[in-house]
Amino acid sequence: MPAAADAVFDTVELPRELALTVSAVARRLGVAPATLRTWDRRYGLGPSAHREGCHRRYVAGDLARLEYMRSLVVAGVPAAEAAHQARTLEITEEYSVATTRSIVSICTADEAAGVSTRTPVGGGNVVATPGADQGARGLARAATALDAQACQELICRGIASNGVIPTWNQLIVPVLRGVGERWQSSGKGIDIEHVLSATVASALGSIVNNTTTFTNPRPVMLAGANNERHQLPLWALAAALAEVNIRTLMMGSGLPIDPLGEAITKTGPAAVFIWSQIGPTDLSELERLPVTRPAARIVVGGPGWVGSTPARVERIMDLESATAMIQRAVCSS
Repeated sequence: MPAAADAVFDTVELPRELALTVSAVARRLGVAPATLRTWDRRYGLGPSAHREGCHRRYVAGDLARLEYMRSLVVAGVPAAEAAHQARTLEITEEYSVATTRSIVSICTADEAAGVSTRTPVGGGNVVATPGADQGARGLARAATALDAQACQELICRGIASNGVIPTWNQLIVPVLRGVGERWQSSGKGIDIEHVLSATVASALGSIVNNTTTFTNPRPVMLAGANNERHQLPLWALAAALAEVNIRTLMMGSGLPIDPLGEAITKTGPAAVFIWSQIGPTDLSELERLPVTRPAARIVVGGPGWVGSTPARVERIMDLESATAMIQRAVCSS
């Protein structure tokens, strides 16, 4: 680290109560205390405050470097490279003494209040994402650590950089698949799935909720088939459509066919998308949906459908195809 950076942090005299234990820093970073000890032993990113007769403690500069390293690791950077960048970090305004003092004060307040020092859940085996890219591996690490904030940041960053469909296909789906496979093989990981699902729904929902200009006077209705509980594919489609300024009406999951038909009659949508993942959902049930004027395009997706596809129903296999088909339906309505 440059000499100027050392001067900013390491010559600042902090009161004794603002030097942190390994457990306090672990809580702040959302990692296991054992992880911090490993980073100290392997990479030299350990506590620098020495007091006679006491364990070493972390001070402002230590914490800033560790927070930077953690952000790189969550983003998928290998630990050794992340540690090198953290050690040589050029200090900027965001790492000012005032900001660092504030962070340390929060940690100390937690410690004084008796916050548990247990190892965070999820700090162990990371969800497997074979063949996935660096971003998906970073999301898997954050999800395993139950770090909802990091999950949200990674998903929102992906959407901002690449759009909803690539983020869904390349970032979110590989991790969701990994979580599912982990649960099937071991019966563990339901807590990871809950945190990840909540953050995915929040990130996708923010795209929908923040879109205010629409091109379609008739909405696109999105619903899950009867007995279906998965809503994330519906939110992915809603967000992808919001990106192209198409308004949706979210009906949620587990909607029986007759109430769905009543909703179609009331709203006269340009298109209706129905998702079935668990199944089996009989395609012939869709014959009971009302025929409106002008007619609504009926589109279904998911692996849960069985039987022959009715003439007025179109079946798609991926998010990109669903978005394109519904765009065409909106434009022709």
